[in-house]
Amino acid sequence: MRNAVTISLPETLTRELDLVSSEAGTSRSEIVRDALKKYFALREFRALRAEFVLEAEAKGIVTDEDVFNRVS
Repeated sequence: MRNAVTISLPETLTRELDLVSSEAGTSRSEIVRDALKKYFALREFRALRAEFVLEAEAKGIVTDEDVFNRVS
């Protein structure tokens, strides 16, 4: 099921969205959906990374070399 969501954009973003939509041969909605999926995935990645960094630091793993030594 799809839901319609109304958003307001500055004119510059609207123009860029229209340009990219035209160049890609896809709808504005598809571009916005893709952008939101990527945004949510990036947020989740950053949250997980922050969690794992804390765990790693607690175990004395702080540098790339520390990681390499652990996995080698």
